[in-house]
Amino acid sequence: MPATIRKILTQVDETLIEGGRSVSPPTRRAVSIAVIANPFAGGYRDDLGELTEIGVELGDLLTKRCLAALGIEPGQAESFGKAAIVGEGGELEHAAAILHPKMGTPVRAALGKGPALIPSAKKRGGLGTPIDVPLGHKDAAYVRSHFDAVEVRVTDAPRSGEILVAIAVTDSGRPLPRIGGLTKDQIKGEDGLR
Repeated sequence: MPATIRKILTQVDETLIEGGRSVSPPTRRAVSIAVIANPFAGGYRDDLGELTEIGVELGDLLTKRCLAALGIEPGQAESFGKAAIVGEGGELEHAAAILHPKMGTPVRAALGKGPALIPSAKKRGGLGTPIDVPLGHKDAAYVRSHFDAVEVRVTDAPRSGEILVAIAVTDSGRPLPRIGGLTKDQIKGEDGLR
């Protein structure tokens, strides 16, 4: 069964100046959010497969919306992340069912690559609850310049029987990174770590 989507929001965060210095090119982070009905709100279910399939659907949809918002080709994406907030009528496991078993495959397919683990966060909350979508380099988890997060909040979501699902994609790391470690030009891209 496809997701019952009440609304979709997409935003781009673009940093032009950091610490009084120009950031050129600007760092850009896109996040696309779907607010969906939770088919299992209000009761316990052993089989959460329906939510897992919704994760596949939303992984593709939201990642493509992020790429479109940034105006980039899949190969130009550098970081990714995912998050979900379950309304009070649901369980934290409902967010896990969307985010973990199968969502990564369509996200990576939309980006053309991405062997690194997709950072994630989940929580329960009500209307307007914020969540930080953690970010990491899509090809190498040890690239410190791409350890970041983008906060999302939807004023009228999630309602009790809803789940807010977010995917974030960037075309860069943090503005003006300078804490050392593996740099993006040193990525081997073999194991998702380095």
